[in-house]
Amino acid sequence: MATAIRIERTGGPEVLGVGEIEIGSPGPGEVVIDVSAAGVNYIDTYQRGGLYPVPLPYTPGLEGAGRVAAVGSEVTGLSVGDRVAWQGAPGGYAERALVPADVVIRVPDAVPDEKAAAVMLQGITAHYLVASTHPVADGETVLVHAAAGGVGLLLTQLAKARGATVIGTVSTAEKADLARTAGADEVIRYTERDFVEATREYTRGEGVAVVYDGVGASTYEGSLAVLRPRGLLALFGASSGPVPPIDPQRLNRGGSLYLTRPTSADYTRTRRELEWRVGELFDAMANDRLDVRIGGRYALTDAAKAHEDLEGRRTTGKLLLVP
Repeated sequence: MATAIRIERTGGPEVLGVGEIEIGSPGPGEVVIDVSAAGVNYIDTYQRGGLYPVPLPYTPGLEGAGRVAAVGSEVTGLSVGDRVAWQGAPGGYAERALVPADVVIRVPDAVPDEKAAAVMLQGITAHYLVASTHPVADGETVLVHAAAGGVGLLLTQLAKARGATVIGTVSTAEKADLARTAGADEVIRYTERDFVEATREYTRGEGVAVVYDGVGASTYEGSLAVLRPRGLLALFGASSGPVPPIDPQRLNRGGSLYLTRPTSADYTRTRRELEWRVGELFDAMANDRLDVRIGGRYALTDAAKAHEDLEGRRTTGKLLLVP
């Protein structure tokens, strides 16, 4: 038996209950992992609240790191005792998880478990956004919303590494300092100044090549307004709520704009692509080219508090549950 967070019904953070689950022997293509750290993500709150329906009862948590405790048949390249991390399979909010081996990656010695767990979803998201959704080019100007959040800090660093000028939006002075430390060239406190006006002023009316927007409802109109002609709005999240339907003529009027709603599953469709993205992230971390900020560590039984803090925008960097 293993202690785990269980969701019996959808709702607020209070539905995150603590229970015991039985993790059996792994089947073909599966491994059992003793979890040392599990990432907390907005998608977990969407599933908990019912925005993204999942079969109930359910153990949330789509990423984590730890050691392989058991290996099923037909699994190659993984052995008991290996340090590993995974993404895209549920069950991370637990002491032990049963995970398909094809989403599990071995972790190099130079990368700690907590930081490995921290990048398996947010890091992959940042990577596909700057490398694939809109491959950032040297000299471009990009806008990153929530630049002091887990994805935002990684996006800022990865975009800067590609030669971009990065504008970040944040809510507080503390978050502004974090965004600047990550490399943001201009930081806009949207609580004090309209980010559309400030972005237009900073770019001298030209606009930005791409907006990376994980906020959604409260920002998307402004995000469209700051794009240059043929610019791209990448809506990769909805922390402020889902975006309502958009009239395609709005894209026309803005200058033949592009709009996409990407998800990591479509950018890790093959094992080769998953290994490429995670490999580049781990290499950058191991060689001190990518700083991963752990903004909060919570006991497994404090998962509800972690969700409250995340949804209350009281956090920076990555939140982890530590069984």
